[in-house]
Amino acid sequence: MVEALLFASSEPLSLEELTLRLPDGTDVLSLVEELQKTYATRGVNLVRVAGKWCFRTAEDLAYLMQRNVEEQRKLSRAALETLAIIAYHQPVTRAEIEEIRGVSTSKGTLDVLLETTWIRMRGRRRTPGRPVTYGTTDQFLIHFGLENVKDLPGLEELKGAGLLDSAVPASFLVPTPNDDVALTEDEDPLEDGSLFDTDAVETAED
Repeated sequence: MVEALLFASSEPLSLEELTLRLPDGTDVLSLVEELQKTYATRGVNLVRVAGKWCFRTAEDLAYLMQRNVEEQRKLSRAALETLAIIAYHQPVTRAEIEEIRGVSTSKGTLDVLLETTWIRMRGRRRTPGRPVTYGTTDQFLIHFGLENVKDLPGLEELKGAGLLDSAVPASFLVPTPNDDVALTEDEDPLEDGSLFDTDAVETAED
């Protein structure tokens, strides 16, 4: 039953969601772990992403999906840089993103990332102009196969992957990501209709 539910679902399922569909008293965790072991050496693996469970193509067979990946829409360099900054520095405003990147960020770049559902508007910073703060979503974790945002690579991993120059200054730090849904002390919640207010705020920031 657990296997059927996970195969049929278009989205990862949590233990709680599985429990609701199974007979009372079912030890769902044990069953999931048993399935995970069963599929560990197969073409598809049972993996945990964003705290939920789903079947994914085994990593050593990822090359078979290459054609599908290449046909997908690619993000621009600006969008990738913006996404990385949001992931590591969240909650972060557009002005803070621009300060880190060293160049201006067009509203279109944030719109594209919002359309992917990988980022969301969290709240508003308690500063003049009350700019919107951005953070990542569960869809971000699911797409990149992460259990939580703290699984993002650290400084040494980024160097090892060739994504950072090995000669970066000693003072250079990669922040520990935190995607806690609770607002921070310097954030206010988004008001009703804030999706429409954002344009005015972003224009004022420009």
